[in-house]
Amino acid sequence: MSYKFFQNKECPYFPCHKIGDVAKFNCLMCFCPLYYLKDCGGNFKITNNVKDCSDCTICHTDYDLIIKKIKEQNEKKNG
Repeated sequence: MSYKFFQNKECPYFPCHKIGDVAKFNCLMCFCPLYYLKDCGGNFKITNNVKDCSDCTICHTDYDLIIKKIKEQNEKKNG
């Protein structure tokens, strides 16, 4: 399932989050597509009125959850 996983080990920030098994760190969604959702399902905090996702790894570890959330949002929008 190569379309679900990609690593860029040459990135100067790799891995950009602390994670137990770096071999499972997924760079495919470098910027989380759920960032703008109020209820993204991730482990975030608000710092100075900005969403801080530095403790969250779902966009780097759970491709299927991200796609599920995107589909849910599309269904809400499109009724």
